Amino acid sequence: MSNGPHHLHTVAIQSGAAGRDIILPDIAAARERPREPVAIADMAEFFGVTHRTLHFYEEKDLIRASRIGLMRVYSERDVSRMTLINACREVGMPISVIQDLFETLSTASSKTEANLIFEEAMLARQRELAANLSTLHRQLQQINTLLTPEEDGGGTSAHVNRHRPELDDIEHRCLQLMAEGYSPIRIARTLELRSDEIEVIERQVAEKLGAKNRFQAVAKAVLLGIVAN
Repeated sequence: MSNGPHHLHTVAIQSGAAGRDIILPDIAAARERPREPVAIADMAEFFGVTHRTLHFYEEKDLIRASRIGLMRVYSERDVSRMTLINACREVGMPISVIQDLFETLSTASSKTEANLIFEEAMLARQRELAANLSTLHRQLQQINTLLTPEEDGGGTSAHVNRHRPELDDIEHRCLQLMAEGYSPIRIARTLELRSDEIEVIERQVAEKLGAKNRFQAVAKAVLLGIVAN
């Protein structure tokens, strides 16, 4: 097995409830995958998710754990499934759509067909995001209009800049990753900090921006020009 960052894995695995063979699409692995049996802690660490998230995917019949004594473990089959699930979740694909994707993949008879199914799912998500981005831009423009006094001559910079909070380097880096859709766990891994430290930083950022949560903080940061749109 290659350890390179662009090594591709294609495996045939058993579907959860229906017991049908599923050919998974080629997904590039960033690093060498753990060998089975994979303990739940190692599974969570490898994919940057919580134990509860893995339990949730089990409840949705997307992966299935077994046990060695009291230890909850996963097989290569589940690592392969999680690679696909994680790729879909990284682009914000809803769980129901991921379940539909697995169902559609169960009809694939070759790797080429599985790749085409996955590509179509990604293109569909791309179209959704593009439409959402257009709506977000219009909403931000409307907020700009509502917040900008008429005496500013229709410009926004003078009004907005006076209300920019002072963020230190780590807060700004955390905010930028939040704007890029990173989860708190992924931010912690990226910045090499503990999850509880990231929670404190996110809370500080939200307070400085006068936001109630991380999503409102990102929206205000985009409006103020603190992070890229």
